[in-house]
This record gives sequence, structure tokens and C-alpha cells, in this order.
Amino acid sequence: MPANPTAAMLVIGDEILSGRTRDGNSHYLAGELTRHGIRLSEIRCVADDRAAIIEAVRALDARWDHVFTSGGIGPTHDDITAEAVAEAFGVPIGIRQDAYDLLAAHYARTGLEFNEARQRMARIPEGATLIENPVSTAPGFTLGTVHVMAGVPNIFQAMVASVIPTLTGGEPLLSQSLRVDRGEGEIAGPFGALATEFPDLQMGSYPFVQNGAFGSNLVIRGTDAGRISEAMTRLAALFPQAR
Repeated sequence: MPANPTAAMLVIGDEILSGRTRDGNSHYLAGELTRHGIRLSEIRCVADDRAAIIEAVRALDARWDHVFTSGGIGPTHDDITAEAVAEAFGVPIGIRQDAYDLLAAHYARTGLEFNEARQRMARIPEGATLIENPVSTAPGFTLGTVHVMAGVPNIFQAMVASVIPTLTGGEPLLSQSLRVDRGEGEIAGPFGALATEFPDLQMGSYPFVQNGAFGSNLVIRGTDAGRISEAMTRLAALFPQAR
């Protein structure tokens, strides 16, 4: 069985790093990719800094099958993602007629001025494919396997919905979990031994404290439902009081 494709997420914006805005796009993308059988393997966040964006795009593109970016493709001076991605790939960028026409028609319908700032959103790197934006029209784009999308959550989600059907996924990534009301120090040994017996599955421990007592949710992930069920049966036998 071929391995599932992999992906990375690059979140761009000073407002994320300063704490002014909470990033929910990576959480949303993770769920959508999981359903499509693509493993989200890395998430990075960088400032609105041209050099940082270029470095991150190149590094992530070299390592993973797909890269998804959010943020920095609006009309203001600090929206520099499109230019940075173009430079990362060594291609020119300029006003593209189809993107320009989409935006011009949108602003004509809304009665708003299609000014120079808004025209910046029609700047697309050479060789890119547009990503449809049914919310506010301004398109994202795909260059190679880098998918450049807006940071506004409802627009980001609409763009993800436009992109994912075009990607080749793998077997859906499944998971089961077991709550164990014991500290990780007590369960680590047998849980680690079980993980060694099932190298084709991913096993993780996610601790919590509830009413002053320690516990952990033990999660088993993979693409083979039968193997996950087999491992879960073994796990439940190790911790019979779990739920």
C-alpha cells in the first residue's frame, strides 16, 4: 500500500505571533486533510517578513508533498506573501488578466472602487493556477505544490474546499482512543511496548488533570481499521479499568 501524501502548513502574520489573532486555520486544515488521507506533518508560523517567508516556503516545499499557506495576500502594504512565494520559486509576478477581470467584475457588482490597493490582489506569480474564492472573489493560487490562501478563516476554508478535491489523497486516517485515569509515568512502559509491536500505527499519550487526578487519553491512529481495532483490544486488556 503506498504511503499517504504529506503536507505542511505555513501560517503567516505578525498578528498571529503577537497574540492579537488566534490561528484556527491550521486546526481546520488538519481535519480536512485527515479526512482526505493526507498527513499534516508540520506547522510553522512566521512574521510578515519577506526573507522568513521565502526560507520557510523553500524548506517546507523540499520536505513535504504539499505546502498550504494562510495570510498575507490582501490589499495592504504588509501583504507580501505572493511576492515572497514568487521569489522562493524564482519566477516573476505581476497583474494577471484573469484574476484582474474577476476582481473588476466583483467590485463593479458591489459598487466599490477597484482602486490600486485592491488591484494588488490580482498579482499572481507566473505559472501559478488560481484558487477559487467564492466568498470575496480575490483568488489564491497554487504554484508547484504550494497552495497560497487567505488568512481570513471563512475565506481560507472556502479555498481549502476548492483545492482539496484536486489533490490525490490516500486511505482516510482513522483513530480510536482510550481514557486511562492513571498518570503517564505509570502507563508509559506497557504503552511503549505495545507501540513497538505495532510499528505501522501511530500511538500517542495526551495527559490531563481532572479534579486533581492525573489521567491520559491514549490514541491509536492509522489507515487500517482492523489493525487499529486489534491494537485497541490489546490496549484495553492492559488497562482494564479504562474507558
